[in-house]
Amino acid sequence: MPYQSVFRDGLFAGRIVIVTGGGSGIGRCTAHELASLGATVAIWGRTAEKLEAVRGEIEADGGRCSTHVCDIRDETQVMASIDAVLAQHGRIDGLVNNAGGQYRAPMESLSTKGFEAVVRNNLTGGFIVMRETYLRWMKAHGGAIVNIIADIWHGWPDYAHSGAARGGMLTLSETAACEWASSGVRVNTVAPGGIASSGFDTYTPEAKAKIREYPPTVPLQRYGTEAELSAAIVFLLSPAAAYITGSCIRVDGGTPNARGTWKLQAHQNSQPFEGFHRARMPEMLQAQKETDA
Repeated sequence: MPYQSVFRDGLFAGRIVIVTGGGSGIGRCTAHELASLGATVAIWGRTAEKLEAVRGEIEADGGRCSTHVCDIRDETQVMASIDAVLAQHGRIDGLVNNAGGQYRAPMESLSTKGFEAVVRNNLTGGFIVMRETYLRWMKAHGGAIVNIIADIWHGWPDYAHSGAARGGMLTLSETAACEWASSGVRVNTVAPGGIASSGFDTYTPEAKAKIREYPPTVPLQRYGTEAELSAAIVFLLSPAAAYITGSCIRVDGGTPNARGTWKLQAHQNSQPFEGFHRARMPEMLQAQKETDA
């Protein structure tokens, strides 16, 4: 069974889209959906083996994909990777700035080095990729950029470093949307809440315990799926979003709307969209499901 996208076949035919962090999780899913819609995806990441595995999946499904080993924190590597995409494909129509990561730690325990490392990964690296994509192609030819941030509204306890970086990416995107509009470049953000992806498995046991407590705090009472997040990204890259720039789509089940003055009701009335035919449940949730059974 192929990817079950809600968008029409061939929507991105002839288009070249870079997806950073394309070797796993949300990036992997988004690359699959874009490829299923006709795009050639150029997936970036730090681990060649993971990228090649995703390329194998996409090509087995009939899609087109190239891989580019790149650490987005390294300016030289970013420049070389963009040049490689242009040399191989001749253009760049879209950029999904998805690479990033963080770890759980109370703010008082954060070292300056740790704080700067996460900001470098989640803000500075994304800035470098945006800027170089713009200068090397989009300034003269236009394009669409989607930057992935997070559920940062009202602060992010235990993730102050990432909250600061993602908040910076939000305002950076709003600034770029204004400055680059005259070049025909649109810049938007997508803010995921608790999305069940392989990223869950990278956290410490203590952080995983917190993740398991997440669904009851969400109005929709569940985790989101990778396909639900990918659909928002694909929409913002599509022609239907031609008049949308400087905006943010939240994909979070209404989490920021939950209030201490309102008791959320437990329910199972929110059915997830499961469009990704190769989706894999995070190991921590699979283990929990087996234990509960």
